[in-house]
Amino acid sequence: MVKVGISDVAARAGVSEATVSRVLNRRGVVASGTRRVVEEAIRELGYDRGGASQLVVVLTPELAQPFFGRLCELIESALAPQGLKAIVCSTTIGGFQEIDFIRSTADLGIAGVIFASASNTLVGADPAVYRLLQKRQIPFVSMNGPIEGSQAPSFSTNDRVAAKLAVDHLWRLGHRDIGMIVGPVGNRPSDRRLEGFIAAMKDCGVEDPHKLFAHQVYSIEGGMSAAETLLDQGVSALVAASDYMALGAIRAARRRGLSVPEDVSVVGYDDSEIMAFVEPPLTTVRQPVERIAQSIATAMVHLVSRRQVPSGELLFDPELIVRSSTAAPPT
Repeated sequence: MVKVGISDVAARAGVSEATVSRVLNRRGVVASGTRRVVEEAIRELGYDRGGASQLVVVLTPELAQPFFGRLCELIESALAPQGLKAIVCSTTIGGFQEIDFIRSTADLGIAGVIFASASNTLVGADPAVYRLLQKRQIPFVSMNGPIEGSQAPSFSTNDRVAAKLAVDHLWRLGHRDIGMIVGPVGNRPSDRRLEGFIAAMKDCGVEDPHKLFAHQVYSIEGGMSAAETLLDQGVSALVAASDYMALGAIRAARRRGLSVPEDVSVVGYDDSEIMAFVEPPLTTVRQPVERIAQSIATAMVHLVSRRQVPSGELLFDPELIVRSSTAAPPT
């Protein structure tokens, strides 16, 4: 059998050998249309890439939540033009499945791994999965929490700013008794949002805001439970650490016969697309998911190509989206 070479692929695709080389090595800029033509020629001719993998594993929790589904979709779309294919693995809270996913896929051959709000968000998470990747020289990046003891690039929404945006909005409306619904202790994004909440309340002159929050799991039921605790303390507004928690808070208020926003104002976090269509439409802090996904994909492409990528955590500023779930407090 005659071995297929780069020149054969270039001739089939109608491009230069240099262009084929850029596609194979993921170096330089190649138009998406040209890349598709080259990839098709590679498949048709059966060109041997020399064992180079095109697969990138994306580890993320709770794909049932619209935000994470959208995030993975954007990452996949950003990787595809660069010749990389995403495999999305939904992990349990706590990251216990991650090591199994990585072991099985690494044996098949993977180019890299993206921890998208996975075990990297947990303080004191088991480092075994990161050690395995480092041992096999498989590059990885993270979202919403840097990985301890690693120089891998990380991309996160500035959660402290997010909490301040919510508090400042409610304070300007006239609320003074503001409570916060946060995620579990030891969850980095949740801890940061709580730090931002406490700092913002102190900036507003509240002497002891430490008793105005409640920890719960990230879910509608968690939001309901935490809201019950805070409503018992007489708060007139609630800042939630996720949109789903905010929906739970609204349900808890309504079960007490309270109206949102006439009696209680509620602010969410994430800005999933559907939140503009709930009743009332939810005021929420929007994570810049498009920019984060693109940055993650770009970093992964560079790492796979053995190019230098800045280490450390890059923070993205969120945006407050004001809708109908917040208003001035009752007189």
